[in-house]
Amino acid sequence: MNNHMGGRAVKRLLLNCDMGESFGSWRMGLDAEVMPFIDCANIACGYHAGDPGIMRRTVALALAHGVTIGAHPAYPDLVGFGRRSMACSAEEIRDLLHYQIGALDGICKVQGGRVAYVKPHGALYNDMMADPLKLRSVLEAVADYGGDLPLMLMATADNRAAQALGDEIGVPLWFEAFADRAYTASGHLVSRRLPGAVHHDPALVVGQAVRLARGETLVADDGSALQLEASTLCVHGDNDSSVAAVRQIRQALEALESP
Repeated sequence: MNNHMGGRAVKRLLLNCDMGESFGSWRMGLDAEVMPFIDCANIACGYHAGDPGIMRRTVALALAHGVTIGAHPAYPDLVGFGRRSMACSAEEIRDLLHYQIGALDGICKVQGGRVAYVKPHGALYNDMMADPLKLRSVLEAVADYGGDLPLMLMATADNRAAQALGDEIGVPLWFEAFADRAYTASGHLVSRRLPGAVHHDPALVVGQAVRLARGETLVADDGSALQLEASTLCVHGDNDSSVAAVRQIRQALEALESP
């Protein structure tokens, strides 16, 4: 949905958030507090976080709030929270994706829901954005699973190569941007190891979300103007201040979308 405000198109940005990242007795995130304010929940499938009980409860929470459910598959790396790259073949990537999507889809099915998209997690997400062969492996695995599932991936300064690959394989693409991260001139995220990579000021986070919704440029780390074409905005809700930021982003976007 696009409205117009002052002659500028306002894009209906879907808010997505990583959810279900507890494991056994260990609790992570504030899923119940965040769920009412988001559109899409990326639910961990047991390889970097989550377990059958956590998955079931997170799916139930999403369904109760009318939130679209996405599978959030990762490398098999519970200890490293899926943030360490692994040397997986194309066949291994296919198999780990099908295993995790299928597990979450089964838990959805018995509750009257379904997996509606796929967003790889952590190092798998970063690796597919850096390596076209890995992106092809992920896209082919999603296509083979069936159901016309979209793949969520990072919007950069130039989405054309990824879009061409998605079109070739027949997988719809949902490009995402980040409200709380600094960007390089190429539209990639500034490394967390560098100062200023993560925006902690809620005003900065909300301001970046509003600029993205309005189709305005961001300022890259080198001072250049960066244009991102995205349909979804990733938000984080793992502490009280981030939950407050998600609420403020939702309110700001709804204000923009009001006629």
